[in-house]
Amino acid sequence: MAEAVKAPGTPRKKAAAAGPRKETKKRPHAPADELETYLKLITESIDDDKGEDIVVIDLTGRASFADRMVIATGVADRQIAAMSQHIERKLREAGLKRILVEGANGSDWVLIDAGDIVIHLFKAEARTLYGLEQMWGSDLDETTEGEVTRL
Repeated sequence: MAEAVKAPGTPRKKAAAAGPRKETKKRPHAPADELETYLKLITESIDDDKGEDIVVIDLTGRASFADRMVIATGVADRQIAAMSQHIERKLREAGLKRILVEGANGSDWVLIDAGDIVIHLFKAEARTLYGLEQMWGSDLDETTEGEVTRL
């Protein structure tokens, strides 16, 4: 123990050199039925607001930040902003507490982080530019774990 104290470097550098801790905390997941309830609420809300080309991508086992990704297209900035507000309100009413929204004030792309579900609302040009379906779709995987569902 005395050698560790004498070693040069800050505690942060020493921790980085030591590598990750063995007992890392896993991100808690919502129960499957709750996840499907939220997913249905999100896709129905987008459909009610005339969102186009709704895609649901299963990220289970492929990403640590979420289990599902929903991608949809809106025609105008105002429509995308309204869709994000409606989704946020409906999820809060359903009991989801932590919802983060980025880009909701007049942007080509709105991101909603609803914990286990991440929602991307795009204008058509931005959706084509970023190509999230191609990036996260199962056709690029060697296994068929990730499933892309078009609604």
